[in-house]
Amino acid sequence: MSHSTSLSAPPRRTRGVVLIGSVVLAVACLAVAARRPLLMAAPRCLGGHWHGCYDTENGVLLMTLAGLPVAALLVWVLASFPRAAAWRRSLAEVGMVYGTVPFVWLTMMPGPGAGVVPGRVSLVPLRDLATMGPIGITGNLLIFAAVGFFAPMRFAALASVPRILALGVGCSVLVETAQYVLRLDRVSSVDDVLLNAAGAVLAGLVSRRWWRHLTR
Repeated sequence: MSHSTSLSAPPRRTRGVVLIGSVVLAVACLAVAARRPLLMAAPRCLGGHWHGCYDTENGVLLMTLAGLPVAALLVWVLASFPRAAAWRRSLAEVGMVYGTVPFVWLTMMPGPGAGVVPGRVSLVPLRDLATMGPIGITGNLLIFAAVGFFAPMRFAALASVPRILALGVGCSVLVETAQYVLRLDRVSSVDDVLLNAAGAVLAGLVSRRWWRHLTR
């Protein structure tokens, strides 16, 4: 009994190391690609200024990357508790929150006409895609990618592609509704919902090897 347990431990540990390494590599690539904007926001963030740091995309991204050591420490602490279910579960719990909150923060940033301009809605599918550009499309795909990647690893009830899709749609609808109700001078678009949900599903497919056994 103990012999089989000891044999199964190394593969699990190896999968955990591979998963963490993949996340670190992805973050490193993102930091290299966005190094110039990050350096532009660094003086304001290091000086503790709200304006120019936390209310800009570059500043939020910089602080998100700077906080990665704290998130990694939190994963280690959660995995150390006797009742915690190993590294995968702890990483999923932290990853869902840490990988989603900064993108939602960016999405909920008010525009120059916030509070004055009435809420705007675009319900025609695929009409706004042409105006988003590559950066806008990529950003929408990433908003709930962490949820799609980690949620099925943490919750067995979400370990299927249709449920990940439903989760992505639900989260996106909540954000778009909040933008409209709070009058943030942003357009609540159905294309945003489609891209957000697609990003969650694509990320879920990437992590499928770690959660597909939960469906059995």
